[in-house]
Amino acid sequence: MERREAIKKLQELVGQELHELASEYGVTIYRNDKVNKGWAGHVFERHLGLPLNSAQCPNFGSWELKSIPLKFKKSGELAFKETMAITMIDSVNVCQKEFEDSHLLAKLKKAVIVARTVGSHVDQPSYIHSVTGIELSEELYEAVKADYNFVRNTLLDPKKGFNALTGKMGFYIQPRTKGQGHGSTSRAFYARPRFLACFINLSVSPQAG
Repeated sequence: MERREAIKKLQELVGQELHELASEYGVTIYRNDKVNKGWAGHVFERHLGLPLNSAQCPNFGSWELKSIPLKFKKSGELAFKETMAITMIDSVNVCQKEFEDSHLLAKLKKAVIVARTVGSHVDQPSYIHSVTGIELSEELYEAVKADYNFVRNTLLDPKKGFNALTGKMGFYIQPRTKGQGHGSTSRAFYARPRFLACFINLSVSPQAG
């Protein structure tokens, strides 16, 4: 299934409640009394006709599925709950590759983002807000390129290097520690909320569909 077809198919789910879809598709939210962290992604995969228990991070070829949570603030406004992981930072690869040939750009071009509202607990209703593919405008392309080159130049600087990468860097794309269990020796590129806001309209009701 090509990226455009996948986006169109997933857009059928906008406005629907994810727990109801999980029940419909036979996806278990709990496994051995623990939350099945991949349950939302499994629902989307089943909707696309993929079998359960496929690879944890399926390779769809021309595209890659990204599921991001949205939360309601006390004011009632929607906001991004967290940043979006894009790809690990391999210092050797980043140093060797210009932005045009980078893993970062390749991953962004493949991304299909399913945004959904979440509550404070997994059992609370979760509505599918939107489905979109990342298409970089010329201006945004140049801005992301600048973020990448900031990281690349830091790695190439013998006085700085890999350990100098921090989450404070980058306007749209930041380099920071990947997960709690990986310690400080691992970094990844993350999309900041302001980048995601270029593609996802938070003023739209998730139940409008």
